[in-house]
Amino acid sequence: MFGFSNMTSLLIAQSNDVPVKAVANGIASTGEVGKDFEALTVKGDSPIRSPKELAGKKVAINTLKNINETAVRASVRKAGGDPDEVELVELAFDQMPAALDAGRIDAAMVVEPALATIKSQGGREIASPMIDVAPDLTVAMYFTSAKYAKEQPGVVKKFQAATAESLAYADAHPDEVREIVTTYTKIPADVLAKVTLPKWPAEPNRAGVEELARLGEADGLFKRAPDLDELLP
Repeated sequence: MFGFSNMTSLLIAQSNDVPVKAVANGIASTGEVGKDFEALTVKGDSPIRSPKELAGKKVAINTLKNINETAVRASVRKAGGDPDEVELVELAFDQMPAALDAGRIDAAMVVEPALATIKSQGGREIASPMIDVAPDLTVAMYFTSAKYAKEQPGVVKKFQAATAESLAYADAHPDEVREIVTTYTKIPADVLAKVTLPKWPAEPNRAGVEELARLGEADGLFKRAPDLDELLP
């Protein structure tokens, strides 16, 4: 009865009157520019040095009209560019390293372990878009239906306690977390060692979610403004 989703998908659902309720924190940005689990990347020999220079360029994101589009647009805007001039294309994260290396795209908004793969190919970062949205951004949370949360408060409370324990464990055992990556992707040991992990704070950063909602609304992602009091725990 519980799911896991990035915050923009939850905001979009809530704004469309889908009765979702976030119940426990998931992952967050590290808050360290250039040392996050996500990045806007280019080939090592690319002339592009700033998101401002992406006008007219092809930039891959995993899903259009979602959190990574908002984040890339935030980076371009922050650098003084016009995000409407960037050509965003949809591509799976695991396909981005090869597409970037072959020159089929000019830049890629990636998360780990694709980020470590791109770096191993000589690629480099030009921005940390999640951090450009907000410091220590809450990127994803666990959720359930509003009906289930109301009818099964005891189960929700137990889930929250178990999740809090697992987040604390993950934060204290990064090497074990890296090993989990090998269960769903093939990655060389030397690249795996360089994977940057997210943070797992106990509580969501409401200010960051508010900024994500504000940017999403400005970019036309919502039918109406999401109600964060209804969505967040």
